Amino acid sequence: MNLYVRYFDHEHLAKSIDDAIDFLQTIDEIKLESNAANRINTFLNSSNLYPFRLKVSYSNYVLFLKTEAETLEQFKEEETLRKEQKADRVMTMAERKKNILDALNEQKVGWWDTTLTFKRVITMPETGKCKYIDTRFRVKQKAQSAMDAYNHLVDYLQDRPDLDPRSQFPSAKSEKFEYVFLGDEDSPEEVTEKVENEQ
Repeated sequence: MNLYVRYFDHEHLAKSIDDAIDFLQTIDEIKLESNAANRINTFLNSSNLYPFRLKVSYSNYVLFLKTEAETLEQFKEEETLRKEQKADRVMTMAERKKNILDALNEQKVGWWDTTLTFKRVITMPETGKCKYIDTRFRVKQKAQSAMDAYNHLVDYLQDRPDLDPRSQFPSAKSEKFEYVFLGDEDSPEEVTEKVENEQ
């Protein structure tokens, strides 16, 4: 395992602790403490995969990264590839969120079968203390979109006198909200409302 070492514009790929120390000693403003080599060695031989920062002045640090790269050029190529892959993952997540929002807001006037799993506050009779219980609420309702159905559902639950107002409702974008469009006919085969506590 090698070390990528950087101090502002100074950078080096070190093949050993001594190599890293020699590089740092070429930078005039860096004053290494006597235990610097031991601290770098501890980082190199640890399971820590995060960057290590060695303090070399009141407010400045030297950055160390573990790498399998054999040259500085190879390290930079691998870092560029890693950043591109990370950007792709971020874009994929952004696209997924956009797709979820698009589906929620798509106008489909008709009947929806909706289920919301929320945190319901229940008072325990034996202790008088409260606790959160995962509770499923399912209802078939008429709405203009999945988001419209979600809003109606949450508004209805918040107004129910048998539900503690401290109960917590998840976002419409979460997996806790499930919905199926049933169609735009006058009414589905069965209109139901069901509340279930999950232990």
